[in-house]
Amino acid sequence: MSRLAEQIKSSQLLLLLRVNAVHSWRKLLAIRQQSRLLTGIIGLFISGYLVLAFELFFHGLKFVAKFPGLGAALTERLLYTLFAFLFALLLLSNLVIAYTNLFRNRETAFLLTLPVPNETIFRWKFIESTVLASWAFLFLIAPLLAAFGLVRGVPWHFYPLTVLLIGLFIILPGVFGSALAIGIGRHLDRKSFQIVLLLIALLLLVFVAFWWKSNPVDDDLLDKRTLEALDRLLAKTRFTMFPFLPSYWLSAAVLQWAEGITRGAGFFAAVLLSNTLFFGGLAFTRFGNIFYNTASAVQSRAGGGFKFKFFGIPANNSSTPGALEKLFDKFFWLAPDTRAIAVKDLRMFWRDTTQWGQSVMFFGLLGAYIINLRNFTHQLSSPFWIHAVAFLNLGACAFNLASVTTRFVFPQFSLEGRRLWVVGMSPMGLPRIVLTKYWLASLLSLVVTLALVTLSCYLLKMPWDDVAFFGAVITVMTFALNGLAVGLGVLFPNVKETNPNKIVSGFGGTLCFVLSSVYIIASLTLLVLGGGGYHSHSDWVISSLIAFIVLSLAIGWLPMKLAVRQLKDFEV
Repeated sequence: MSRLAEQIKSSQLLLLLRVNAVHSWRKLLAIRQQSRLLTGIIGLFISGYLVLAFELFFHGLKFVAKFPGLGAALTERLLYTLFAFLFALLLLSNLVIAYTNLFRNRETAFLLTLPVPNETIFRWKFIESTVLASWAFLFLIAPLLAAFGLVRGVPWHFYPLTVLLIGLFIILPGVFGSALAIGIGRHLDRKSFQIVLLLIALLLLVFVAFWWKSNPVDDDLLDKRTLEALDRLLAKTRFTMFPFLPSYWLSAAVLQWAEGITRGAGFFAAVLLSNTLFFGGLAFTRFGNIFYNTASAVQSRAGGGFKFKFFGIPANNSSTPGALEKLFDKFFWLAPDTRAIAVKDLRMFWRDTTQWGQSVMFFGLLGAYIINLRNFTHQLSSPFWIHAVAFLNLGACAFNLASVTTRFVFPQFSLEGRRLWVVGMSPMGLPRIVLTKYWLASLLSLVVTLALVTLSCYLLKMPWDDVAFFGAVITVMTFALNGLAVGLGVLFPNVKETNPNKIVSGFGGTLCFVLSSVYIIASLTLLVLGGGGYHSHSDWVISSLIAFIVLSLAIGWLPMKLAVRQLKDFEV
C-alpha cells in the first residue's frame, strides 16, 4: 500500500514538473514571437556575457598561475573562498524564496485545496525554490570553472564530473533554507519574519565588514617579506578551509580532480553525495507534513509577533494614520493622491520579503566592500589607479542598480494586476500613477547609490571636484535606469501574474536588463575615453560628456514617453 502511494506521489510530482515545463516552453515561444530581432539581441547579449566572463576569468587565473610557488596556492584559496561565500548567499536566498514560495504563494494555497499529498506539494515547491535561488549561481560559476579547467589543462571527464558536483552542491542550501523557512514560519508571523530577516542581514553585513578589514601592509613588508605579507592578507580566508562546510567538499573535489588526485577527489565527492542524499531524502520524506502544519499555522495566525506599525496598518485597524502616512504628510507640497500612491507602493514592497531581502544583501555587501577601501588607499598613490578603482566602483554600483531596477521597479505596474482598473478610473489617471512610481523608485534608489559612490570617492581621498563628478554621473544613471525600467514595465505588462519573479523572467524584464547593461557599458566607455572628467576641458572631454547625457536621456526618457502615450489608450 505504501509503495502504491509513493508511486502516486511520484506520478503527481512528474505531472507538476511536466505542466510547468510546458508552460515555461510556451512562454519562451511567446517571447520569440513578440520580436525575433530583440530575441536575437538578448541571445547575443547572454552569449557575449558568457564569453566575456570566461575571458576575464581565464586571463585572471592565468596571471595568478604565473606567480612561482604561489599561483596554485592563490587559486586554491580563491576557489575555497568563492564557494564559501556563494554557499552563504545561496542559503539566504533559499530561505527568503522558500518562505515566500511555501507560505505566501497563491499556487501553493491552490494546490493545498486539491487531493494532492502534502509531500508532493512540498517536493514541487522545494524544487521550484531551489531552481529560482540557484540559477544566478550557475550562471556565474559556469565560465569560472570552464576557465579554471582550461588553465589547468584538465582531461575531458573533469567537466561532466564538475557539473554533477555542482548539481549535488546546490541541493544542500535548498534543504537547509527550506528547513529554516519552515521553522521560522512555524513560530513567527510575516512581520516578525521580515524584521528577523532584516536583523540577520544587518548582522551578516557587520560581520563581513569587520572580517574584510585587513591589516595594513607597508611597502617594506611587501618588498622584503612577500610570503609573510601574503599570509597576513589571506589570514581572514582560513575559515573557508573548515572541513565540515559543503563548500569545502566541493572545492576540494574540484581541485583534487584537476590535479589528478582521483582518490582524494572521489572521497570528497562521496562525502558531498552522501550528505546530499541524506538531507535531500530527509526533506522529501519528512518535510511534507511539517510543511502542511506550518502552512496551516501561517494561514490561521491572526496578528501576533512584533507590532511594527511603520509600514503596516495600526493594530486596532482604525483609521488612525500610521507613521508612514505621518511621514509623507510632511511633504505638504505633494498632492494627497500622490502621497497615497507612494505609501501604498512602499507597503507592498515591504510586504514582499523576497523583493527587499535580496536587495539589502546586494547593496549591503557592496557597502561593506566600499567601507573597507580605506584599508587599501595607502597602496594607491598614483592618480591613475585611484581613478581606475573609482570607475570600477561606479560600474559595480551601476550594475547593482540595474539588477535592482529590473527586479523590483520593472514589475511595479504589472503588480497592480486586477486592481489596475480601480486606479485607472481614479481622477489621478494612469499617467500620473506611473510618474509617481518613477519618481519614488528613482529617489529611493538615488539615496543608496549616491551615498555608496560618494563614500567610495571619499575613502579613496579624491578631490571634491572628482567626488562631484562621480556623484553627478551616478545621479544621471539612476534616473535613466529607473525610467527604462518603469517605461518597459508599462510597454510589456503582465497584469495576470502576481509573482514578480515570473514577471521579470518574461520578454520585457529580460530586455530591460539587457538594455540596462548595454547602457552602463557604453556610458563607462564614453566617460573613460573622455578622460574621466578630471582632465582639462578639451573638446574630446566635452564631447564624451555630451554623448553620455544624450545616451542617458534616450535610454530613460524615450521609454517613459512611449509608456505615457500607450497609457492614453490603455484599457482598464
